[in-house]
Amino acid sequence: MKTDKTYLNTLWQRISTESDQRAFEELFHHCYQRLVRFAVEYVQSHESAEEIVSDIFLKLWAGRETYRDVQNIEKYLFTAVRNQSLNHLRKFSAFRVVSTDNPEQLNIVYTHDPYKASEWKELLSRLDNAVEMLPPKRRRIFRLVREEGFKPREVAEIMNISPRTVETQLFKAVKTLHAVLQPYLSARQKTFPTAADTAALLSLLLAASAI
Repeated sequence: MKTDKTYLNTLWQRISTESDQRAFEELFHHCYQRLVRFAVEYVQSHESAEEIVSDIFLKLWAGRETYRDVQNIEKYLFTAVRNQSLNHLRKFSAFRVVSTDNPEQLNIVYTHDPYKASEWKELLSRLDNAVEMLPPKRRRIFRLVREEGFKPREVAEIMNISPRTVETQLFKAVKTLHAVLQPYLSARQKTFPTAADTAALLSLLLAASAI
């Protein structure tokens, strides 16, 4: 779910300059579940992910004046979760738990036709399943762009990799997902008969590559 970055930064200003507890609760509400999902991508344990994110929020509140100069609180939080998750893996590298959480579904309304809406729901489900099968690093990058709304350059900063690497991984992800979904479209010619429908799918995939 994409969140208004300006609003989050406004909350952070109230937290860091005024120690506004309500603003902190609001920031926590908007970011907690998203950060947990991101942490699970690394540690593969929902319980561990929750501990990591909760610890980061506790440190953020305790050091709110110290971090006053942070300009993009959302990017800061995702970067902190990544770093803390990697630290967790180094500490507990022999302990891995497979997550059973389902990836967040895209909230896209294609048509008022119930039959076509059902077909598109299945298509999007297949897309999420295909994303699950991407290599871990590629999947994290794709989800940060597609689900969290970060620009590739922001993803590069969060994951401590080059913008070029992000772009390359996005291209490979889109190429893979298109290859996975194309047979499904070909088998549904009566449901997706027009060039416009194919273009809609491509725009869904390629939107993730926009800088």
